Amino acid sequence: MACGKFIIFAIFVHICIVINGANCQKTVIELNEDNWTEMLRSEWMVEFYAPWCPACKGLEATWKYYAEQSPALGIKVGKVDVIKSPGLSGRFMVTALPTIVHVLNGEFRQYKGSRDKESLINFIEEKKWQDVDPVPGWKSPNSIQMTIVSSFFKLSQNLRDLHNKMTEEFGLPTWGSYLIFAVATILMGAILGLVLVCLLDLIYPPKQIVTVPSKVLRKKDKDKSSDNELDDEDIRDDLIDDASQSEADKPSDSDSDKNERVSSPNRVKKRKARKADSDKK
Repeated sequence: MACGKFIIFAIFVHICIVINGANCQKTVIELNEDNWTEMLRSEWMVEFYAPWCPACKGLEATWKYYAEQSPALGIKVGKVDVIKSPGLSGRFMVTALPTIVHVLNGEFRQYKGSRDKESLINFIEEKKWQDVDPVPGWKSPNSIQMTIVSSFFKLSQNLRDLHNKMTEEFGLPTWGSYLIFAVATILMGAILGLVLVCLLDLIYPPKQIVTVPSKVLRKKDKDKSSDNELDDEDIRDDLIDDASQSEADKPSDSDSDKNERVSSPNRVKKRKARKADSDKK
């Protein structure tokens, strides 16, 4: 009977551990590129560190003690090695080591207080994180743009590892490795430019230019020049008519002229035939 009760109690404890997960764990949780999204599900305090960082080594004992107090505080305590996970350092824009980040409900706040045990505990117990402005949305680690930044950081780390492998394992000189990277960069740029040009041609096809035969252009120019000549002749004819009309209306003291104008009042002045009129006929 006692054995049965013990088995039931053991099963109950196991279920509690499964449900609570890492809340029952009193050690620092190692986070990386694969499991970093776990911090989006509950409240976390995460340290970004590097093994060679003296300040990070000085914080190591305090951070372990902080993890031991995490079940009582109701939080999880984790750490990220920026050397092993360069993408996370880019995603969180880590510019100094160690960097401590508070995470709750998908909101990220950088802890900038003292790094002693009491200050870290009071930051959670007294909810001092509410006085800290969260990281803006465009800079949030789970945003699309920061995911792209993370990819560039990982690419940079991969290129560094490749450079070390070529110089150390294959004995390639440093300038040779740089030369290979330079040629590869030029080729990738040329290929990318060609792809972009092809995409633009597909999206915005060039307009077709209609070519006009040279004979048609010469004929149009000839017709235009002939029309200009006709207009000039019409203007000259009008000027001649106006001048002759003004001379006819001018008064004269000569009686013979008066008689001549009186005797022929119905005389009509013949106008010079225009070239345009003759063409129409």
